[in-house]
Amino acid sequence: MVRIKHRYLLVHILYPDPVDQKARISSKSPEKALPDLVQFHRPSSSELTPQLLARTIRDQVLLLYGDYGLGLVSSSLNIKYLSPATSTAIIRCSRAHYRLVWAALSFLTQLPKTSKQGQPSACAMQVVRVSGTIKKAEEEAIRRARSAILRAKRESGEGSTDGLLGILGKDDQEALQGGGNLTAGSNVSDEDDGMGMESDGDG
Repeated sequence: MVRIKHRYLLVHILYPDPVDQKARISSKSPEKALPDLVQFHRPSSSELTPQLLARTIRDQVLLLYGDYGLGLVSSSLNIKYLSPATSTAIIRCSRAHYRLVWAALSFLTQLPKTSKQGQPSACAMQVVRVSGTIKKAEEEAIRRARSAILRAKRESGEGSTDGLLGILGKDDQEALQGGGNLTAGSNVSDEDDGMGMESDGDG
């Protein structure tokens, strides 16, 4: 019996626009402003459900790749974990077609409104890890959550923000400055399918 192999995408939902315009960084009163890290990684709406996120991803795949792409990913696409508090999700999809899901996430710029009175939320989907097992994805999510808390505390204590570099972290700063490649900077692993990229999965 052939075992169906999957890939697990660890995704961070980032919000570039603060809910409160007064929360924007102000040079006149930086001590009263929220750090960039906290603004970008703010909690999602409690009405954001795994079903709603899965439907949004399927709609985006349909928009990019049509019925053919939707047919490839629809049967295996599943939201295994979603935390509105940390705006983190783990998405399972087939190993053969996970790049279609990744591309759909990259082109997703807003979440649909969760109520009739609500408005679509501008967002950016950041894929930070691709793994062959959900355990590795969970470990990476915990590690990044701890790192984000420490960075937010340090940034708030120093009373200064580094903008984009402060949000991405040390590894991504080196990548942006030419000190590393994209794979090393974002800690995204891939399968070894002839493209010279290393995988932490099950083959």
